[in-house]
Amino acid sequence: MEYKTNVIAEEGKQEILITREFDLPVELLFKAYKEPEIIEQWMGTKVLKFQWQKHGSYRFETTDSQGNKHGFNGVIHDYISNQKIVRTFEMEGMSFGVQLEVYEFEKLTENTSKLKQQIIYQSVEHRNQNLKLPFKQGINWAHNQLEKIFTN
Repeated sequence: MEYKTNVIAEEGKQEILITREFDLPVELLFKAYKEPEIIEQWMGTKVLKFQWQKHGSYRFETTDSQGNKHGFNGVIHDYISNQKIVRTFEMEGMSFGVQLEVYEFEKLTENTSKLKQQIIYQSVEHRNQNLKLPFKQGINWAHNQLEKIFTN
């Protein structure tokens, strides 16, 4: 199966680079990352806390097919509307540690945009642990859901 979201994890590096072109204006793509109601729809998660401001924090919770709850949290360090978000992200109860995420939003045309995401882990080992999960499938599923929200 070919994925629309490209995930690059170079051997020996502490980062993952993710890119995806969307059939959405950059304003809608950015909105999908800052509006709790929209985040819940495309991520398939519940937003428990979301302070959209510099140094604001957030917390999400998802429930797996066995009914187990999993928490995610972080801090929004900076953002420029329709251009960039810098935040931390932590999967609670996992040994990956806190990761730094930099999102760059690029307008391609009036109706298309590109997302570039860089995830930096504390170590190569933490990054590799995360890649053992169905990471590529999950990010592709989420991005497909995001696009469907605005095109249906």
